[in-house]
Amino acid sequence: MNPKEASISSSQMYQIENNGSSLLGMHKSYMMENAGHGLADFIISKMGSSLSGKSIVSLCGTGNNGGDAIVASRHLAGYYGANVTVVMLGNPDKISTEECSANWNLIKKMRSIKIFSGTNVLESSAEEISNGDIIIDGIFGTGIKGNIREPHSSAIDMINNSKGYIVSVDIPSGLDPDTGMTHDKCVKADATVTFHRIKNGLTGRQEYTGQLHLEKIGIPIEAEDNVL
Repeated sequence: MNPKEASISSSQMYQIENNGSSLLGMHKSYMMENAGHGLADFIISKMGSSLSGKSIVSLCGTGNNGGDAIVASRHLAGYYGANVTVVMLGNPDKISTEECSANWNLIKKMRSIKIFSGTNVLESSAEEISNGDIIIDGIFGTGIKGNIREPHSSAIDMINNSKGYIVSVDIPSGLDPDTGMTHDKCVKADATVTFHRIKNGLTGRQEYTGQLHLEKIGIPIEAEDNVL
């Protein structure tokens, strides 16, 4: 690995994002948009420019990891013939950030995206998840702590049991971003698209990360000052 591209901890990434926003004026909504667009571009590069007839299912938590998956879903829905579904795990009223909430409200207005949320969300979306050609894991990001509760635990099982090509957003859900240890269960991705820099816990964990792809999201290098 290029020394200038050394891996970082989740707390360092948090500081870099905050520096980019508060010190340099790069709004976090830009970071989310760039991350989601980059994720969509990666999927297109793997599947070919034509997504016609492909079923794409994003399982999203209420944090920014889910927001990145929502943005990617919006971009992918722009390919005619793609069948895009978003499954929101958790109460949309408890979405944790302004940028994630804005993107959720946006896709709710799109006829081109099928949305599942609310009570028994996994039961109602089980067929879509099981038969999805592409599964986007946007459940947890770098902030995961403790054992995994429902409905997220069952969602991870459903992802791993699906027939689709699994792409994790930033970190496979259930993998500790700093140590590489797994929680009580973990998504086993075919590919992981991580942002800005590789996170420490991703290295040497290919059985969970699959192909590891680094996507730059426009955060100025100056945001790393006094962090790395």
